[in-house]
Order: sequence, then structure tokens, then C-alpha cells
Amino acid sequence: MVEPKCPGAVERYIDLSQFYDRAGLQPLKDDLIAAAAEYQGHYKRVYRCLGAAGELRRDMNELVDSEPVQQRIAKRAAGIIGRELKRPAQGEGHGSQRFLSAVTHKGLVTLWGTVAAQADRVYELADSYGLAHQLLNPILTAALSAGHDAVACPDPMAPDRLAHLIFPGLSLAFVTSTQEDPWPHRAYRRLRLDAMADADACRLNRPRLRFTRRVASALLEEGISGLVQAKQAHDRLEQLYNPYVSFDGVSETADRLAEEILSLERI
Repeated sequence: MVEPKCPGAVERYIDLSQFYDRAGLQPLKDDLIAAAAEYQGHYKRVYRCLGAAGELRRDMNELVDSEPVQQRIAKRAAGIIGRELKRPAQGEGHGSQRFLSAVTHKGLVTLWGTVAAQADRVYELADSYGLAHQLLNPILTAALSAGHDAVACPDPMAPDRLAHLIFPGLSLAFVTSTQEDPWPHRAYRRLRLDAMADADACRLNRPRLRFTRRVASALLEEGISGLVQAKQAHDRLEQLYNPYVSFDGVSETADRLAEEILSLERI
């Protein structure tokens, strides 16, 4: 439910509960409560698994990161900026944020076709340690300053970090490619960010990194399994509800609201 900030004057409530057959649903009350509790319980487990996997990925990143690593990545980013953003666009750059990747009941899903449709030149960032954000962030800042529009795509496992960048006006994109979710097409250029990681830290912490990667992968798979179970439970809940919902009434309300919105005068 979305609460209106200024009901009556600006927004209003839309009561869809009027389209339930309350009398028909009463005998199913216990089954409905049990089904709702089941799928919500699965989601709690999913959040814990994915949260733990995300923390382990962050731990790997911190293990191989250092000041020299940051300097190497910054130098590479500066080179890309000088090469790809040397022709300033007109006007001020606009940035939008979109999730290109997601963890779903079908596994890790990335809409690679969206990238291919908007960019002929794609930089593939081969990254096992979460270093891509450090390369993408200065590129995004420089592009917006130069007046280029950008689509910034966060990492679904760490929404505060960038995973992909698309510059439709430049037909240019940067994508993070991992072993679990690799870029499926030929890249314009391929950068091995793993080679920029702290070599000494990788060598000294090899057993820990191997263990952390294995556990994080197992937690991710467990989270995906939980999403499968949550969907199955939610499907059962919908099967219980569907015979007792007037979908014609819902559709008529949607059509009426659409007409009202489309008839509003543009200011």
C-alpha cells in the first residue's frame, strides 16, 4: 500500500478490497493465513542468505584492496575518460539509475540485451573481487560533468556500488562480468580487474579467499532456492484468492483512472 502525502487535496485512496468476495473467503481464512506466513517466512530466509553473501563479497573486496590498487584503477579510469569522453556534449548531463541485474527465482538475471541495444562499444570488466565500482564511479562523474547522459546500474547485492554504466548518446557501455554472470557477447575491450588486485594479499589470503568465494556462492544458491519456494508459496496463495476476486471490477477501475490521468491538463 502507498500512503498519500496529502490525501484529498493532491492524492486519494483507491480501495481495491471492495473487489474481494469477503463471504466466500471466510471459510478459507486459516488456509490464507498459513499460505501468507509460509511465503513471508521464505523471504526472511532469502534476505538473510543474500545479506550474508553480500557481506562475504565485501570482505573479499577489502582483502585485496589497497592504496596501490586504488591508484592503478584510478589511472586506468583516467585513461578511459581521456579516450572516451574527450568530446564534450552540449548541455548538462543527466544521470538516471536502473537495476540491470537482479537475483530472482530463475537465478542471476542480467538484461544484457538492454546493453547491446544501446551500445556498440562495450567494455567488459572481468571482476571477481568487486573492484568495478572503483573504476566506474569516476567515469560516471566525469561523463556527467562533460554533459553526457548516463544510466547507472547498481549491484543488486550491494546497491550502494555500481555494477554497470550505459551512455546511450555515446553508444558506449561498461559491464561487470563475473564467473556466475558473464557478458555473453564479444567485447569492444576487456579489462581484467582481477589483475589489478593486490597480488601479495591474494597470495597470502588464497585459502581464505577460496573459502569465502565458495561460501558466498553457496549462500547465493540457497537464496535463489528460497526465492523458488517463496514463489511457489505465493502462487498457492493466489490460487486460493483468485476465484473470489472480481478482476473485471479491478480492470474497470484501472481504465477509469487512466482516463482521468490522461484528461488532466498539462501545466
